[in-house]
Amino acid sequence: MKSNIYKSAAQVTVFSTVEKALSFFYRIVLAHTIGAEGIGVYQICLSVFAVFLTAASSGVPITVSRLMAKNAANGDTSGKHAAVTAGVAATLIVTVPVALLLFAGRKALGFLFSDERCINIFVILLPGLILTSIYAVMRGSFWGNKQFLPYSIIELLEDAVMVILGCVFIRGATDAIDGATRATYAVLISYVFSFVVSVAWYLIRGGRFVNPGKQLKPLFASSLPITAMRTSTSLLNSAVAILLPMLLMKAGGLTNSQALSLYGVAIGMSVPILFIPSSLIGSIAVVVAPELSENFYRGKADKVKFDVEKSIKAAIFIATLLIPLLFVLGDEIGDFLYSNKMSGEIVRNCSFILVPMCIAMITTTILNSMNCERKTLLYFFLGAAAMLICIIALTHVLGVYSYMVGLAASYVITSALNLRLLGKKCTRLKYIKYLMCGLGVTCLSCLFGSLLDGIVSLYVSSFWQIVICAPACILFSAGFLYCFKMFTLRPLKRLISRT
Repeated sequence: MKSNIYKSAAQVTVFSTVEKALSFFYRIVLAHTIGAEGIGVYQICLSVFAVFLTAASSGVPITVSRLMAKNAANGDTSGKHAAVTAGVAATLIVTVPVALLLFAGRKALGFLFSDERCINIFVILLPGLILTSIYAVMRGSFWGNKQFLPYSIIELLEDAVMVILGCVFIRGATDAIDGATRATYAVLISYVFSFVVSVAWYLIRGGRFVNPGKQLKPLFASSLPITAMRTSTSLLNSAVAILLPMLLMKAGGLTNSQALSLYGVAIGMSVPILFIPSSLIGSIAVVVAPELSENFYRGKADKVKFDVEKSIKAAIFIATLLIPLLFVLGDEIGDFLYSNKMSGEIVRNCSFILVPMCIAMITTTILNSMNCERKTLLYFFLGAAAMLICIIALTHVLGVYSYMVGLAASYVITSALNLRLLGKKCTRLKYIKYLMCGLGVTCLSCLFGSLLDGIVSLYVSSFWQIVICAPACILFSAGFLYCFKMFTLRPLKRLISRT
């Protein structure tokens, strides 16, 4: 069973890494084609759309997955189909009337955006609200059936469709707004693609739409807290999209275009780099969550404890490897990817956010798998409040860095509260020593990387600095972690032997 988990995690991670690489490539193309202002407008539209998409379906995939795991534990096959059908019914009940209402009242949507030019672009995405919500249910069915390979392939192909069409469409863009509009059409087509392929696969593999029966009530009970938390995340991002440019204009005397450009640099360029671990954490969560839920409902406390400890340590391991890379090479990465020094500066200065961010992400998924959705919702609100306070109080002092400080505060609060609750759920969890060792290795690797980069930068360009120093930092960190027995090669050996 462990070998299957390792293999599934490896598959999801590889596909997710390729997907993120495509997204980074696309960001580079967007940055050079439609500029920071175009990215800012594009990002604002996606942020507002994400609010509605999240409200409609964000809690459904993991809930469908958990209900399927519960039914599997009880040997109820028909209950698994009913859980999927309940998810589809729930999303259609919400998305169809909301999409129609938004389209009919599109002229009154100006209050949602800091720039009214975003309205027409936003409307393009409305059909995707329905299609992507149904795809989210299909995604949950893949997780519940532990079909991680088709899930990973569809996710990758969806991103590939968006990137390929986006690159083609924006070539003829006349200005930033036209470029953002064309890029949005590519997003919509990618939503259509993933919807068609996922539903077809579900049916071909024996999936059925049946009477949801008794699955609707538990689905709503479990999914609503998760949906509320993720909707609040999207609302928070939309609030930041409006509030931060406004405060930058007020505090720094910037024009609307200048504020949008600065927002685009921070949110559209730097934050995606800092969120690289999210794809890796997501890969772990996707594979571990169904197994953890099944063990939780079967009352296998030892296996639950084992899964929780391994997941937390994996998150710390990822942060330990990546922080030195971003700290040492942040400037070079920003310059190489976007030809924008400020984006790299933000990445470098804020790289240590990765520790609380990785822990918060994995522990939230773990707790949701253990029927603690209401607690994680409360913890999210406390972290979100801290973020907004930081933005409002610090923008006039720190500029766009107020958002990064707020992001760090949010993750610190969430991760601390999540770990406290997990300590009550699973007694004697062992991760503190691992965390301390990871932080020590991170500091040593940052020092080593900075010294190496200082020497290498005298002789080569930014690209070659990245090529030389990135693997050196990773190998340095991995070597120390291996010496401290913080990871072994046994999972890799098992994976190779199985394949």
